[in-house]
Amino acid sequence: MVKFLFSLLLVLPFSSDQPTKTRSTNQIDKVEQKMELIPYPKSIKKEIGKFELTGNFEINAPIELSNEKKYLTNLLTDILITLPANKLEVNSFQTNLVLAIDPTIPDAENAEAYQLKIQANELRIAGSSPIGVMRGIQTLRQLIGTNAYASTKQLAIALPCVTINDAPAFPHRGLLLDVCRHFFDKKVVFKYIDALAYYKMNVLHFHLTEDQGWRIPIAKYPKLTEISAWRTEADGSIYGGSYTTEELKEIVAYASERHITVIPEIELPGHAQAALAAYPHLSCAGGPISVANDWGVFKEIFCAGNDSTFVFLEDVLTEVMAIFPSEYIHIGGDEAPKFRWEHCDKCKKRMTDEGLNDAHELQSYFIKRIEKFLNKNGRKLIGWDEILEGGLSPTATVQSWRGMDGGLEAARTEHEVIMSPTSHCYLDYSLAAIDLQKIYGFNPIPPELEEKFHKYILGGECNIWTEHVPNEQNLDSKVFPRMIALAEVLWSAPKQPNFDDFYNRLQSHYSWLEKQGIAYGMESIGAQIRFEFQEDSIQIHLDKSLSNLTLKYRWSEKDEFQAYTTPIALNRSGILEVQAFKAGKIYGNPIKQTISTHLALNSSVTYSSEFHRWYAGTEKKNLVDGRIGSLDFRDGTWQGFFGRNVEVELDLGKIQSISKIACNFYQYSNSWIFFPSTVEVSVSKDQKKWSETRIFSTNSIDLSNKKRILPVEIQLNEKGKKLPARYIRFKATNIGVVPNGHEAAGQPAWLFIDEIEVK
Repeated sequence: MVKFLFSLLLVLPFSSDQPTKTRSTNQIDKVEQKMELIPYPKSIKKEIGKFELTGNFEINAPIELSNEKKYLTNLLTDILITLPANKLEVNSFQTNLVLAIDPTIPDAENAEAYQLKIQANELRIAGSSPIGVMRGIQTLRQLIGTNAYASTKQLAIALPCVTINDAPAFPHRGLLLDVCRHFFDKKVVFKYIDALAYYKMNVLHFHLTEDQGWRIPIAKYPKLTEISAWRTEADGSIYGGSYTTEELKEIVAYASERHITVIPEIELPGHAQAALAAYPHLSCAGGPISVANDWGVFKEIFCAGNDSTFVFLEDVLTEVMAIFPSEYIHIGGDEAPKFRWEHCDKCKKRMTDEGLNDAHELQSYFIKRIEKFLNKNGRKLIGWDEILEGGLSPTATVQSWRGMDGGLEAARTEHEVIMSPTSHCYLDYSLAAIDLQKIYGFNPIPPELEEKFHKYILGGECNIWTEHVPNEQNLDSKVFPRMIALAEVLWSAPKQPNFDDFYNRLQSHYSWLEKQGIAYGMESIGAQIRFEFQEDSIQIHLDKSLSNLTLKYRWSEKDEFQAYTTPIALNRSGILEVQAFKAGKIYGNPIKQTISTHLALNSSVTYSSEFHRWYAGTEKKNLVDGRIGSLDFRDGTWQGFFGRNVEVELDLGKIQSISKIACNFYQYSNSWIFFPSTVEVSVSKDQKKWSETRIFSTNSIDLSNKKRILPVEIQLNEKGKKLPARYIRFKATNIGVVPNGHEAAGQPAWLFIDEIEVK
C-alpha cells in the first residue's frame, strides 16, 4: 500500500540545469537547481530527503493562528484525498504540520518575516506574526506545485527538505484596480486578491469613484448609486453598476483572511463628475451635469468655496471608513483643473478669506482640510503627486505617478512615498511601452535619492486603469504576467536583477494562472525596431525582447519573411514588418513601422525650442530618422512639445534641389494634443540669404476626442523650378493653451510632430 502511494507522489518541479544566478543575499547550494518560486526567497538551504504531504494531516497551531490554520486546512483539503482511518495501513503516513509564532526567526522585527522548515517528519511554518505565517503558507502553495491543482485530488505530494528564511524589502506592495471606467464584480476582485496573496503582494488599491462611475453605496446619499453609478454611452446604451455594502465587506474580509489591505480611493476634488451629476449643487456652476461617458480630464470638480462640499465628503468618508478598516484612505488629488475655481465667486472668496495666493494653494487647502478629518478619525491620507502643489501637509503620503520626481521631492521632505510611475508601473500601457523586462528592472528608490531618505520609500504599486479594458479577459491579459514581475521587485529587491533567471522561473507559473481562470497575456511585443545613426547612414537593428525568440522580417506583404541575422541598411521606403517566433510558433503580433527615405534623412538638426523628455523619440534625430508615426502617440516616433513651438533648423550637408517639405502632426484633445496654428518654412544655401517664408495655416481645432493625423505639405517650387538649398528653417506654432470649450481650457497644450520630410 505505502509503495503504491509513494509511486503516485508529485515531485517539485525545478527550472533548467543552469547554474544558480541570484542576488548576493541568497544562500543556496550551488549544485542544486533553483526552485521556481516567485518572489524568490531571501535565503534557501536545501537538505537531503523529502516530506510526504497527505490528506491525512494534522495542523498544530496556537489560537492566534486560527485564521491561518483554517486557510491552510481548506487549501490542503481541496487538493488532497483524505483516506478513512481503516484504510491507513501505515501509522507514519499521518502528516504533521506546525504553524507557530516565533520571535527568534531571522528578520523577526519585520511583521511579514517567516521561516518555512521542511524535514522528513515535520513541516513547520513560523512567522514573527500571523502575517508572516500567511506569507509562508503562500510559499508552501508554490512548493506544492501547479500539478496539485488538477481537476482530481492527489493521494500525496512529495516536498523537498528545505529551510527558507524570508522577509520583504518593502512594506507596501500593491495593485491599483480601477473598477470605475469599467465595472468588475466581486468574483473578479476575489480572483485578484487570491493572485495578490500567491505572489505576496499586500495591498489592493481599490479605485471606487471617477468621472465615469461611482461604485460604492453611501446610505446618506442614495443618488450616488441611483444616478452616479450609471452612464449613457454614445450609442444610447446604459452602462454601470455598483457594489452593495455587504459585497464590499465580503471583499475586505476575503482580503483580510490573506492579510491583504484594501485601500479605498475616493477621488477629490477632481474626477468627480459622476458624483456631481447626482448632487450638482456641490459643483461651482451648478447643473445639469451628466456622468461622463468618455475618457479624459473634465473641468467639473467639487466646489472648494462651498461648505456643503466638505459636509458631503466627510459624510462619504465616514461611511467609507466604516467599511474599510485600512490605516490609509486614498483621496486622489490628481488632474484637478482649476478653471471652475478661477471663475467661481465662492472659491475666490475662500482664497481671500484663507489668504491663499492662487488655485494651487486652494487645492492644498482642500486636501489639508480633508486630511485633518481623516487624522481625527485615526486614518492617514494618500494622494497622487499633485498634492505637492501649493504645499504638502506634514503627514500626507505621496503616490508618485508622473515619473519619480514627485516621490523624490516628497521623500526629501520626509514624507512617505509610494512609487508607481507611468514609465514602469502602468499596466494599461501597451507592451511596446512597458513589457515584463522593463517592470523587472524597476527600482522604486531613485538612484539620486540620498540614503538617509530611503526609509521614506514605502514601496510601489502597479496600476491598471480600465478606460480601454472592457472585460475580464482583457483585464487579465493586461495585468498578468507583468504584475508578477513587480511582485518580485518589491519583495526581493534584487541588487543585480537577473531577468533571464526570473523569466525561467515564471514559465512554470502559467499553468497555475490557467487553473485560476486567469487569461494571462504576452510577456513582451517580441521584437523592437532600433535605429543606429552613423555619420553617413542609418542601420536598422531588430532586437528580440526575450532570449528564446527568433525574428523574421519583410518589407511588403508580397514578400516572404526572411530570418534576421545582421543589421539592415535604411535605404528604401516601405512598411517594415517584424515577426517573433517562440519554439517555432508565432509569438505575439507583428511589429510594423512605416519608413520614408528623403533628402533630410539623418541630417543635422538644431533645436531652438526644447522637446519634452517624456516624448523625445530618438531625440535630436527624431525629425529626420525616417520613421512615420502611427495613431498611437506613445509609439516612440512622435516628438512632443509642451506649451512650446517646434523651431528647428536642418542642415542637409550639401546643396540639394528641393520641391516640397512634408510633415505630420497629431491631434487628440483628450490628452491636450492639438494641431499647430501655422507651419512656416524657409530655405537657404548659405544661412545668410533666406527664401520667402512659406506659411501653412491649419485652422483645425477638434474637441471631439478623435485621434487624428494631419499631413502637411508645403510646396517650395518657384515657377515650376526646384529650389537649391542646404539649410531649412522650420517652425510650427503651438496654439499655446487648451482652447475654450475643453474641460482643461487654459492649460498648456501639447504639439506633436513625427518627421520633417524633404523631397
